[in-house]
Parts: sequence; structure tokens; C-alpha cells
Amino acid sequence: MTQDELKALVGQAALKYVQAGTVVGVGTGSTVNCFIDALASMKDQIVGAVSSSVKSTERLQALGIPVLDANAVTQIPVYIDGADEIDHQGCMIKGGGAALTREKIVADLAQTFVCIADESKLVDTLGAFALPVEVIPMAAAQVARRFERAYGGQAAVRTGVVTDNGNLILDVRGLKIAEPLAMEIEVNQWPGVVTVGLFARHRAGVCLLGTSAGVRTLQF
Repeated sequence: MTQDELKALVGQAALKYVQAGTVVGVGTGSTVNCFIDALASMKDQIVGAVSSSVKSTERLQALGIPVLDANAVTQIPVYIDGADEIDHQGCMIKGGGAALTREKIVADLAQTFVCIADESKLVDTLGAFALPVEVIPMAAAQVARRFERAYGGQAAVRTGVVTDNGNLILDVRGLKIAEPLAMEIEVNQWPGVVTVGLFARHRAGVCLLGTSAGVRTLQF
């Protein structure tokens, strides 16, 4: 089964977590695009969606799915999004699509985070995928130096990328993240950091993993 077929499979499987008559949280990325396409089949059964990026908003609206402002929503039952890496506790690295801050805001509104991914994203220890960090532009070099001092990581500004919030992304390589929650709490306090792409406080409750044998469901 190709990677695209696996993405379509988990996108379709995620529909069973969408509750009729509610607002659904929708993430960003190629796997989520498959979920958005599948969600169109039940658009008349939901109130609408809260989206984590401009691209996802545009795709939802093009399919006739109403998109609500996050400020107009107090809580959502479920947030469905992908991950760049996920460990066996449901902690994730996210931000490959540069939407990590908005993704974390929507995740914070949700009662349950359902991660949809292919089996290559499941890892024992986070960090092989470069850790994205959204930073205020004037702090980029300072935050990069701090990563090297604190964790031995090499950070570089992602070329040609400006987030939907007008900021830069640092990609930090050379990390082995044994304690995702501790690192998330620490890095989020650094001046100039908007969000670090560690989702440990907002970890997944469920992961739908696309495998050659079908969809494998992990509960955390």
C-alpha cells in the first residue's frame, strides 16, 4: 500500500470520532487533507470546524464545510491532526507544516486529540525529525544559541517560511528527547519562543496508524 493510500485510510477511519451536531477541530498537512476530504461526506451532520491553518480553512470552505473562529468556541469534543513523530505515550513532534502554534491552540480547546499518521511516524524516542520552534524574528539567533547550550541541538531558520502568524520557524536537529513534557515546559518559557513543536501537554489520546495490514488503533 502506498503512503497516499495509507493516509486516505486513516483519514477515513477518523470519521468515527466525529460526533454529529458538534464542531470538529481540524489540523494541517497532507494526512489531514485526506481527513478533510472524507469529512465532506458528513458536512451536513456537523456544525462546522475550527481550523489550525489558512490552507486547511481554504480546503474546508471549498468543500462547503463551515469554519468557525476559535474565539467563538469554548470547547470541542475532538481535534484530528497528523504528527511528524509520535512516541508510545502519545507525545508528538509537530510543525513540519509550520502551523504548530495554531495547532496547539485548537488542541487546547479539544477534549480528545486523535492523531492520524502512517506507521513510519511511530518512534521509541522523539527527535530524529527536526524539532520545529516558532519564534519572534528578532529572537531567532538567541533561541538557536540557547538550544545548543541547553540540549546540544543545532537550530537553523527554515528558509523561505513565514508562519500564518508572521513569525519564523527554527528547525532543531541532533536531539534525543527522553522527557518531552519537561522540554516543552522549559523551551516555552524562553523569551522569543512562540511555541515549541512538542505536544506532550496536549498529547494524543488516540492514534490511528496506517499500516500495510490496515488501520492500527493505539490508545494512550
